[in-house]
Amino acid sequence: MKITVLDRLLLLITGLLAAYQVVAGINGLEKVPIIAYTIAFGALLVAGLLLIILGFEILDSPFVVVISTIMPLSLSLGLVWEHVASWRIPYLVFALLGFTAILLTRFLPIPSRLPTIVLALIHSVAGLVIFVLPSILAANGGASPGFALVGLGGALIGLGGLLLAFLKAGRPLLSRVTILRILPALLLLMTLAFVIGFSVT
Repeated sequence: MKITVLDRLLLLITGLLAAYQVVAGINGLEKVPIIAYTIAFGALLVAGLLLIILGFEILDSPFVVVISTIMPLSLSLGLVWEHVASWRIPYLVFALLGFTAILLTRFLPIPSRLPTIVLALIHSVAGLVIFVLPSILAANGGASPGFALVGLGGALIGLGGLLLAFLKAGRPLLSRVTILRILPALLLLMTLAFVIGFSVT
């Protein structure tokens, strides 16, 4: 499926929002969350630019899978480090091991569905953290109610990751055409939710 002008426009807006978050949206935090959030939104910016320039065919490249994994892992690490001190080191270990597993299963010849299973597992855990943690903090008064929008962004990133993972596994939840048609809008809504959610904390 060819990428359309509308798709490119939506991805461009997504990239601009991600760039804004990198430059101006993260202030007054500890060093680790700032680094993690910067890497996360930087990876989102790079992924969006690759899609704009090279089209949806780039999604079949292992490099895009790696870049798209950096985003949820880094974002979830930043959230855990900032808000759940007792999970900092365990989650850091999970993020590093998860990223290493993605690299190994994408660039080594593994003739099975293991790469897709690993991808789905890591995306699911990271997406769940991004969804649940801000939602709990917003609900119990640990953060502004608007911080729940970060949780919404987490739900959207988890959905997008699972749709692409099952598509690559040959068991798509939706047709390839449908997934690619909704992907740019999904990325834009996700990024918008993150930017607004972080701005009201």
